[in-house]
Amino acid sequence: MQNGFCESFNGRMRDELLNETLFFGLDHARTTIAEWADDYNRSRPHSAIGYITPAAYAANLTATDDRLRNPDQLRRSSVAHPAPYGVKPAEALIAAG
Repeated sequence: MQNGFCESFNGRMRDELLNETLFFGLDHARTTIAEWADDYNRSRPHSAIGYITPAAYAANLTATDDRLRNPDQLRRSSVAHPAPYGVKPAEALIAAG
């Protein structure tokens, strides 16, 4: 399990849509999946974000210029830590030895 958000979404999509729907072609699959995703994001409240819809949550973040609750969960960790503010990369390499 790499990312809980993606795993949750993928499992819910599989349970509610993909396992229950017979697609009659690529266009039918695209429209059906788009309708399900729109319902998931605009109509369903989610407990992890205070029982509001993801669309309302995103609009609130945009309107208040706020940040995500825990952006570190959505960010991949870097291989090496970045240089401290104000330190040039060559100085950082020399200091590190």
